[in-house]
Amino acid sequence: MYPGSDSYDRPAEDLTSRARIRDAALAQFAEHGTKGATIKGIAAAAGVSPGLLQHHFGSKSALQEACDAYVVAAFDGLDRFGLNGGEIAKPDFMEELLAKSSLVIRYIARAMVDGSPVAAALFDNGAAVAEEFLVGIDPERFPAGSTKASDAAAVMATMHFATIVLHDHLSRRMCNDILAPQNSHRIGVAMLDIYSAMADFAESSIGDGIRSAVDSHEKRTNQPSSTNGRNDE
Repeated sequence: MYPGSDSYDRPAEDLTSRARIRDAALAQFAEHGTKGATIKGIAAAAGVSPGLLQHHFGSKSALQEACDAYVVAAFDGLDRFGLNGGEIAKPDFMEELLAKSSLVIRYIARAMVDGSPVAAALFDNGAAVAEEFLVGIDPERFPAGSTKASDAAAVMATMHFATIVLHDHLSRRMCNDILAPQNSHRIGVAMLDIYSAMADFAESSIGDGIRSAVDSHEKRTNQPSSTNGRNDE
């Protein structure tokens, strides 16, 4: 294994120089950013020569584009995989998923901080998946195509991406590298606990009062309930 690689068995077809270079680049870009990562450093991390790296990818910018494309595809799979078939509820599935996603998550964190062009695509993808999820589990609360569903999905995506972007602070508070495969499950557990507690709070008299106050404010300010072509409730 090379530095920054994940500790899981790769299929034989992925044991290639190109895949090693890509994964090393994911780790190097995540750690050093676009400007700090170098062809020499990536090649050394992958255990190949700079010439072989350039043979496969041509330049650092082309390598980053390849990493961006890989991460967008992988993140889409990480967001969707297991939800429809219920596999996400199985412990073995979650353990494998967390182990395989480490490089991708770290790369996403750096892309969000640096404002990389891929950051917007990743966020939009995450929001789209969140909207699909919300509409699927509660279509009465989140009607398909509605502003309510779109807004909730955007906020949900922001909440989840924040745990990635602020992972250094999370790790400090939780006393472990929270993006390491053996620790990252703690984020999911904490989120489930928070969502459960907030569901109870939302149904309480205080939660009802907050919703009533927000509804009154919206009516007073006469803000439209639909934007960007979304349907009214």
